[in-house]
Amino acid sequence: MLALAGFAMIITFMVLIMTNRLSAITALLLVPVAFAVLTGFSAQMGTMMLDGIRNIAPTGIMLVFAILYFGLMTDAGLFDPVISRIQRVAHGDPMKIIIGTALLALLVSLDGDGATTYIIVVTAMLPLYRRLGINTLILTCMNMLVGGVMNILPWGGPTARAMSVLHLDSTQLFNPLIPAMLVGLAWVFFVAWRFGKQERKRLGLHQEPNQAKKPMVFGITAGFPAPLPPDDETTHIALSPEDQALRRPRLLWINALLTIGLMVALVRELLPLPVLFMVAFALAALLNYPNLAQQRQRFAAHASNALSVAAMVFAAGIFTGILSGTHMVDAMAHTFVQLVPTELGPRFPVLTGLVSAPLTFFMSNDAFYFGILPFFTKAAAQFGITAATMGKASLLGQPVHLLSPLVPSTYLLVGLAGVEFAAHQRFTLKWACGTVLVMLLTCLLLGIVPW
Repeated sequence: MLALAGFAMIITFMVLIMTNRLSAITALLLVPVAFAVLTGFSAQMGTMMLDGIRNIAPTGIMLVFAILYFGLMTDAGLFDPVISRIQRVAHGDPMKIIIGTALLALLVSLDGDGATTYIIVVTAMLPLYRRLGINTLILTCMNMLVGGVMNILPWGGPTARAMSVLHLDSTQLFNPLIPAMLVGLAWVFFVAWRFGKQERKRLGLHQEPNQAKKPMVFGITAGFPAPLPPDDETTHIALSPEDQALRRPRLLWINALLTIGLMVALVRELLPLPVLFMVAFALAALLNYPNLAQQRQRFAAHASNALSVAAMVFAAGIFTGILSGTHMVDAMAHTFVQLVPTELGPRFPVLTGLVSAPLTFFMSNDAFYFGILPFFTKAAAQFGITAATMGKASLLGQPVHLLSPLVPSTYLLVGLAGVEFAAHQRFTLKWACGTVLVMLLTCLLLGIVPW
């Protein structure tokens, strides 16, 4: 009964947001409350909701101050040299810009933190997309596809969970997956090249000017700014007088060193992530805008974005709190394992690689790796399949996992890019599934995951 309720709750949520019946934040709040009442947990519902909020609070705090920090860095002009360099190399070519987006996301995501990657890449690339009229859903898609592959890094989260629950180390679990990750990244850059060709054609770069079409997203005019021709005008950043007044070119290297220091501290985990961003934000505000009136203006300028992301994150905490507190997740895990026919036992690694995508989409990584993976591994052991094999297969669904409404950083990505969450899901899902299949096939061909 609880398993059915859990699946029904998640499906109801997805249908409501993907059909635009409810906004994501409204559905995150109302759907779990309704199912908690219907399943008889109304008395314990408050405690579950608070537990979910407490568990996700550090992430919410980190995202708020990360938005404020990188917002100040953008105002101060930290990313202007990066944007100018990409503009000079791209010279108004959408293909080069989209491939550059994937490359920048790849480099930044080496720190293993998706939220930081999204903030840096979107902040640096969004002005180019808007200036040239490139579909901004491609920007969020490329971030997500690269992040889905790089999320397998040992310090990225899911691999650490799999290592801990299966009692393995990175040489057993992560190192064998490196070839599959490389092929997965090659696929991502192929997708970037394909998007580039499409955008060249849509923007009329190989057509007569009067044949250029307006940007369309799912049959609806996207309302993007008119694309500019690939001439010398696109090789510099046009700033309004207000933006120019906020730039701090003399502090460029200080801001760069502060940001590099922040990234190093994040990777080395010198302090908890929320604390690091809070301290870095305070230093950035003091160095760049020491005047209190200027600080208030900068806080107000970025407050709406930070508030919308924070609200979404804490709403997701309520959703996951009820999902876990009612033990719906546990029931879903047991039910799924019991539904696997015995004759498919020898195919457990392949099945795990395939189902890891939808399962980690419908539930958190914690629920999958701590709840379902041990059951899968125990069942597979009866057929002589090692825990390392099951662990490797379980990591292949991460590109789809990042599209889940239960991943807080995804709300940050769409919020920064100014796109609808459901539109981003519809646009990216098939490419994310393609990434999963490419990595799984690579693992099968190379014997990383036996058939």
